[in-house]
Amino acid sequence: MELTSRSTPTASRRVNSSLDIEMQNANSDEKPEGPKGDECVVHTHPVPAEELARYSVDGDFHAERDIANYVEGQACDETIRHIERIKQEIVLGDTYEIWDVTTDKDRWWVITNLTNLYSQRHFPSLDYTLSFHIGLMMRMKSRSGRVDADDPSPFDEVFRRVEQAGSRHDSAVEVEDYQSVGMLLRESLISLIVAVRRRVEVPADVELPQDSNFVAWTDLLMNQLCGGGSNKELRQHLKNTAKDAWQLVNWLTHARSANETASSIAIHSCQTVIGHFIQVLERQKRDSTEHCPVCKSRNVRTHFDISIPPDGEYYVSCGVCDWTIHLGNIESAEDAPEIAAQPISFDLTGRRK
Repeated sequence: MELTSRSTPTASRRVNSSLDIEMQNANSDEKPEGPKGDECVVHTHPVPAEELARYSVDGDFHAERDIANYVEGQACDETIRHIERIKQEIVLGDTYEIWDVTTDKDRWWVITNLTNLYSQRHFPSLDYTLSFHIGLMMRMKSRSGRVDADDPSPFDEVFRRVEQAGSRHDSAVEVEDYQSVGMLLRESLISLIVAVRRRVEVPADVELPQDSNFVAWTDLLMNQLCGGGSNKELRQHLKNTAKDAWQLVNWLTHARSANETASSIAIHSCQTVIGHFIQVLERQKRDSTEHCPVCKSRNVRTHFDISIPPDGEYYVSCGVCDWTIHLGNIESAEDAPEIAAQPISFDLTGRRK
């Protein structure tokens, strides 16, 4: 008797169903479900702002502390979580550093030279913010030469006379009006000599010129301020520029052909001479030859630390390497190197340069 095995349709379906389930389970173990195609995963747990500094490879502790001190002074009710320098741009010879500062309440752009901050809620575009900042700072700097009772300057009288000459030039019509511009400019140059004389020590054995002898005083002062063989060409240029400006304003004062063009050129010439004298007076601060003792870089920066007793003090650091001189760690002033005793320069708005 021959025995045959037959499977019913119902049994066959049960076996096939079981095999399908097992294969699906195996596939699910090998290839877990995930994004399909170009789908991206949304990061639902961002890194806290205060933790971001741990992953920065280009941190600058001293510069970051300067920015932090500024933001804390401007946004007193906010706590800083993260500071990051985004980039540095040079526009018309001026360097601007752009910083991204995150606090517990807001996020700010901080741009230097002169330092100011802008809320990213109102200024979302960095490029627009930088353009706005540069324009605003240029307007502020253009007004820095005006006389301000809240910000006295040794050259206030000089600035006042030049400003008067500019106003007279703008409203001038007749020859006599332009001649009066020359007279005001002449007096501004004499006032300049008086202001500079007070700040330059002239040897006792040197014969002093008459007070109104601008050319002779220029020679004497430039010899003191810009002496040495290495400054010969610079010194001669400064003297010649001042002499030419003096001769021009004297000619304008008496010229019967005085006109708008001559008056405008005379104003710009006097402004150049005034700027030269001020720059030469500041040259020890601007042209410091001190350098980092470690890497020999001249990128030595000045910072302020309020924690240095008794009421805060400036210190220096290198912008290239990690060298620093923090006066709070020096027992006496004699232990600090000469570089730490350099005078600090301020602009006419009262901010440190």
